[in-house]
Amino acid sequence: MGRVLHETPNPPLSSSTEGATTSSTSVMKTLNGSHHFKITGYSQSKASEGTDVRALFELTLLDQSGKQRHKVHSHFGRTLESGPYTLKYRGSMWGYKRFFRRTLLEQSDYLKNDCLSVHCSVGVVTSHTEGPKFYSIAVPPSRIGHHFGQLLKTGKGTDVSFEVDGEVFYAHKLVLAARSPVFRAQLFGPMKEQNTKQIKVEDIEAPVFKALLHFMYWDSLPDMQELTGLDSKWVTTLMSQHLLAAADRYGLERLRLLCESNLCEDVTINTAATTLALAEQHHCFQLKAVCLKFVAVPENLRAVMQTDGFVYLKESCPSVMTELLEYVARVIEHSMYVCKHGIEPIFDGSDANGRRVKQRL
Repeated sequence: MGRVLHETPNPPLSSSTEGATTSSTSVMKTLNGSHHFKITGYSQSKASEGTDVRALFELTLLDQSGKQRHKVHSHFGRTLESGPYTLKYRGSMWGYKRFFRRTLLEQSDYLKNDCLSVHCSVGVVTSHTEGPKFYSIAVPPSRIGHHFGQLLKTGKGTDVSFEVDGEVFYAHKLVLAARSPVFRAQLFGPMKEQNTKQIKVEDIEAPVFKALLHFMYWDSLPDMQELTGLDSKWVTTLMSQHLLAAADRYGLERLRLLCESNLCEDVTINTAATTLALAEQHHCFQLKAVCLKFVAVPENLRAVMQTDGFVYLKESCPSVMTELLEYVARVIEHSMYVCKHGIEPIFDGSDANGRRVKQRL
């Protein structure tokens, strides 16, 4: 099983605050809003009453001729040492004292069909105080994966068993149903199997199913060498290939992407063809592109074609061969270009270790 990491608790907070120095910051900000004010019946507005207003503002008298020659007066962007202005109804501060001469206004393009159009933006200043916090409560990270993992490890409350390649694994129906739509349908759906307590699983090997259950409970991959008992540098790649197929079979998207990521990091002469076939069969487009790019390099292609994985690729995914030829053609075309222009070509991933057949665990 996977290793369980225990958290080291944070040191307790000091209860003494004697001699502490405090500080705070006053933060000022302006909240802006806009209002479009249309005056209809301008001639009747000359005797209207008004009220006091305290705010920052911007007034725009809109040109109604379509020439976009608007008249704008604004308080925004200015340094206001005394704070926002109070716009008084009676006195020297009712809007702008000399905003526009009435005689000129009535002859201008701002007045049309006895109608004025004014855009007003208003800013209200608010403030609050920020300072240091004198308390802190440490919240530990979630351990839900550990808790579910312990259910699998102890076997308490299991209500379903799986016979896989001669071995029996016990699990909890609700956990499996919550994690996998396939198990949900198999255990609780209208087409569920007649016997949902003992289920025989075909076409998957025992170590792979064990790793699958581990991920479904712990939400992480196990130590593959420890799980399989194989002391080999190839075991992680081999298990990732098998788990990729299992993840696709049971609808575990995150597990499929984890396997895809692991396989991308280990595309070699020995693994490229088999991994490419898996990527094609299980719709892993990113992994497929990485494998095609690797195999298409002439130095790699000659070596990959000698592997049993390449034979399997030709038999199981003949359509991929056409795509591979297109990649090879592009690589050759690029090589000819760089040679013609005196650029030294750089090929990636030229690992030419020994041959290996995809083996049973």
